[in-house]
Amino acid sequence: MAISTFRAFGSRNYRLYFSGQSLSLVGTWMQKTAVTWLVYSMTHSAFWLGVSVFAVQFPSFLLSLFGGVVSDRFNKYKVLLFTQCASLVQAVLLTILVWAGHYMVWEILTLSAVLGIITAFDVPARQSLVYDMIEKKEDLSNAIALNSSMVNLARLAGPAISGIVLQKFGASICFGANAVSFVAVITSLLLMKLPPYQQIPTKKDAFDALAEGYIYLKRTPTIGAVILLLAFTSLFVLPYNTLLPIYAADIFHGNAATYGYITSFIGLGAVCGTIFLASLKPGSDLKIILLANTIIFGIGLMLFSHATSYVWSMSFAVVCGFGTMSQTTICNTIIQTTVNQRMRGRVISYFALAFFGMLPLGSLLIGIISERIGAPHTILAEGIIAVIIALLFSPFLRKEYMAKRRAAAIEAADAEEQEVL
Repeated sequence: MAISTFRAFGSRNYRLYFSGQSLSLVGTWMQKTAVTWLVYSMTHSAFWLGVSVFAVQFPSFLLSLFGGVVSDRFNKYKVLLFTQCASLVQAVLLTILVWAGHYMVWEILTLSAVLGIITAFDVPARQSLVYDMIEKKEDLSNAIALNSSMVNLARLAGPAISGIVLQKFGASICFGANAVSFVAVITSLLLMKLPPYQQIPTKKDAFDALAEGYIYLKRTPTIGAVILLLAFTSLFVLPYNTLLPIYAADIFHGNAATYGYITSFIGLGAVCGTIFLASLKPGSDLKIILLANTIIFGIGLMLFSHATSYVWSMSFAVVCGFGTMSQTTICNTIIQTTVNQRMRGRVISYFALAFFGMLPLGSLLIGIISERIGAPHTILAEGIIAVIIALLFSPFLRKEYMAKRRAAAIEAADAEEQEVL
């Protein structure tokens, strides 16, 4: 089981990437936690929490499609190396700003927007470069699942560490730790030995390339339905974590450490989910698992929304994390394992658009609604919507599964008839 779960580590380049990115992501989650808590401690407003997410995600929404074009047209490795260096510079600037002590909300949000611009080009290059890192392409789905476990392990450790550091040393140390963590991933990239880059000649301009990606999605409805489901979930459900500082400060009467622990328990659930996904047998129907996990996600949110016991809330947070994992990880796996190699960067950019485009709009929406009806009622509504989305997309996600079952039933009936004859 262990060998099967970690089989992608057989590729040297992927081992390097995983080790460097793991350290970097802990720093990233420390910075995310610190920014959110800093904004809430300065404003005490659900609306401004939504704005803080909007600031980092909306630039990615605007530019992610062009990021996919850049990923398809240029050397993905060099693009990723550049974006990681740019992220290091952004973290250093944020560290200096907060360490100096004279900062305002708009300055924090401006630097967050800079990170959003970088992310628009980073995500398509990073996601599609994983394909080149894996020597045995049948291990690609395992690598994507391990990527998710890496993200969620960082989500487990980063916020917990950040909460403690925030209380004892302040936000500037969290930002400084993130800046240092980028050295690990940049070093791992420099140590890789990738196949020689072969540029694909094209006469199409960027807009024609984007249109070609859209036409490809229309002709492959399986991928299109998965991206559409992610878009709806990102708009109406995933922004629930925007309201977590309110639970930490106002419902549980805690501090930055409390917020870090809540986020970490969600990360714990996501880690359990990704280990489960990495352990699946080849050929498992990921669409059915996506459908089931979306329902689990909704139930977890409904249970978490009005829980007043801290212990029970953390248990429900684990359930939420398990369900959250599927929304990006399984969608990404389905896309990566079925998309045409020539279209990989552009399709991933549409995937990023569904996530980064809807999430900031959803965060603003959730922030505004929460100001009117309160955080518990808002998260309850998000849980109900998650279940509704699962039911609406059930026919699309179960279509291939039911077709396989019918084919298996016919084959079994034919075999039985042959035995009788």
